[in-house]
Amino acid sequence: MSAEFEGVTVEGSFDEKFSSTVHQFASHIAKGLDIGASLALTVNGEIVIDVWGGSLDEAGEKPWQQDTIINVYSSTKTVSFLCALVAADRGLIDFDAPVADYWPEFGINGKEDVLVWHIMNHAAGLSGLDRAVSLPEMCDWKLMTTMLANQTPWWEPGSANGYHAMTQGFLIGEVIRRVTGQSIGAFLREEIAGPLDADFYIGVPDAEFPRIANLIPAPDGLPEAEPGTIAGRTFASPAPKAEDSWTDVWRRAEIPAANGHGNARSLVRLQTPLACGGKAFGVDLLSEKTALSVMQERISGMDLVLGAPLTFGLGFGLSRDPVRLSPNNDACYWGGWGGSSVLIDQDARLAMSFVMNKMQPGTLGDARSMNLSRQVYRDLA
Repeated sequence: MSAEFEGVTVEGSFDEKFSSTVHQFASHIAKGLDIGASLALTVNGEIVIDVWGGSLDEAGEKPWQQDTIINVYSSTKTVSFLCALVAADRGLIDFDAPVADYWPEFGINGKEDVLVWHIMNHAAGLSGLDRAVSLPEMCDWKLMTTMLANQTPWWEPGSANGYHAMTQGFLIGEVIRRVTGQSIGAFLREEIAGPLDADFYIGVPDAEFPRIANLIPAPDGLPEAEPGTIAGRTFASPAPKAEDSWTDVWRRAEIPAANGHGNARSLVRLQTPLACGGKAFGVDLLSEKTALSVMQERISGMDLVLGAPLTFGLGFGLSRDPVRLSPNNDACYWGGWGGSSVLIDQDARLAMSFVMNKMQPGTLGDARSMNLSRQVYRDLA
């Protein structure tokens, strides 16, 4: 079906109860805040919004399609967290155990006491690397994990959080590889995305390349930070450019903090089990205990990289002031450079995702996601 709002045609389906949210989505395109995008929402495990609109190009000649996928940058982290939660639920990982229990080579240079929850929560002191890396190096799993295993933390692990923008996925992914014998992309595909019928990839097969939309970079790029500070060093290495996401080497690689490819529908299908006690779409993915564990506060404070106060559950940011996407306390979120976002609310039993091609300034989503989430709760009332 299709509907028109403010001269914008929105394709897909939605419950009329949430028509104002879909109108808000369309208004972003009408006002030029978006070029092409998708939005999805589940409530009580049921899909109530699955829409897309706009175009793949600035000229407006190629419409966004139902099966369009795109790089979602750090919204990928929510999928990496989910992979770790599934592995933990199966008894393969203990979040309170040292990383070196699973990855012995890691336990050197001051990292002997780094715990698995530290890497889940940006608290390992490994937010960047001591030397710059090229795009091909960034896409080399063995090289990146070896460098991280040899790296000395930039602050005492567990003492503070500092956004591990690019490194977190390699850390989580290598632990998963050690305990499952599979890359995180393969584990996701076989154990999670496949059963949930979620069209999401960490490491895209060549056959899917024709469906990938290019991101449209924001003029400002990544945030500037003072050289030599933890923030400056973090954004200096690894230092991806938005244009890197257009390359085949990036799309094929597994960079589990930043290069997941999917759309709003696929992200919502993946995260709905967390909103609904571990089960959704006929799949028992997690125990209720593990699903609830993501809302238990692990660390809170001024982030050493982002310079903002953040509160983390297990991996996910918790919806707390000043970053409050939900009126409920048992809600968590994360977003991606340029604007994509994921919201999970266990009180309301909802999962929402927004994915777009027009990048706006900001590393963790932006005002578009805030507008949409606020409207969702107004429609839900």
